[in-house]
Amino acid sequence: MNGTTTRLRSSSKKKSAPPPTNDRHFSNGAVSHSTDSAEMIKKRPSTASFSANCVGNAHFLKWRAGDVLGVLRYHPVPCAFAAGLLFFMAVEYTLTMIPPMAEPFDLGFVATTTLHRLLAARPALNTVLAGLNTVFVAMQTGYILWTWLIEGRPRATISALFMFTCRGILGYATQLPLPEGFLGSGADFPVGNVSFFLFYSGHVAASIIASLDMKRMQRWELAYAFDALNVLQVVRLLSTRGHYTIDLAVGVGAGILFDSLAGKYEDSKKTAGALCNGTTNGYAAIVVLIPFLLPWYISVLATLCLGGMWVEI
Repeated sequence: MNGTTTRLRSSSKKKSAPPPTNDRHFSNGAVSHSTDSAEMIKKRPSTASFSANCVGNAHFLKWRAGDVLGVLRYHPVPCAFAAGLLFFMAVEYTLTMIPPMAEPFDLGFVATTTLHRLLAARPALNTVLAGLNTVFVAMQTGYILWTWLIEGRPRATISALFMFTCRGILGYATQLPLPEGFLGSGADFPVGNVSFFLFYSGHVAASIIASLDMKRMQRWELAYAFDALNVLQVVRLLSTRGHYTIDLAVGVGAGILFDSLAGKYEDSKKTAGALCNGTTNGYAAIVVLIPFLLPWYISVLATLCLGGMWVEI
């Protein structure tokens, strides 16, 4: 060795120290975090700036004249509904309301005044039309049950059960007064001049359920025939004051609604593999259908027995 010594050079670069924090460390390892500094709070977007950004990026600010005209051109139905909203707002807020002791106003009754007078003057004609309407109810029931018991498609039956259950709840919850001038008949369903719920019309709703199933199966002629008979049924019920107009209108909506709900129920059970089909135990099917079958078959038998003589139950 020449006496020279080697020395290790320390690194010229020092490790950068971590950014200072206000965190306090305790002997047990816990760390207490301090609150944000004033500078960090300033960097946060305020509620006012957030709202300003939302308004600045609002969808309607990007509309052009062509877009507005395009709505009128390509979406006429929603535009018609918007005009209807404005019109009926004006009607509703300026209308004189019906006093508590007065008879309800029904536009359907006004439109069928002539037919009402005709049926009131001819009770035999009223009875014949009532009997034919009961036969139509039996046709609805027969088709709905056929789709399940024969074809193994329970959607229409489930829909009818949903619909009549909801109708019973609503009909009992709000019991409307019998319309003035009601023309009852022992041949009308329910047979025998018994009491019934006005809201909503089960006649119309069941017909809609059957018609929707026919269209789903592409039985177009039968579906159109049921729709035509349903229109005649609506006219007769208004003429006899058997239902208010709102009962019949909601009956149409109820048929569509419960058919849709039954479809969703059916899809959920198909996924789970638990939907009843044609292989369902016969005794279980009879037990389930007794409340549904009995009123209709009694009505049909009472209407058609003894060569057309009406039987009151």
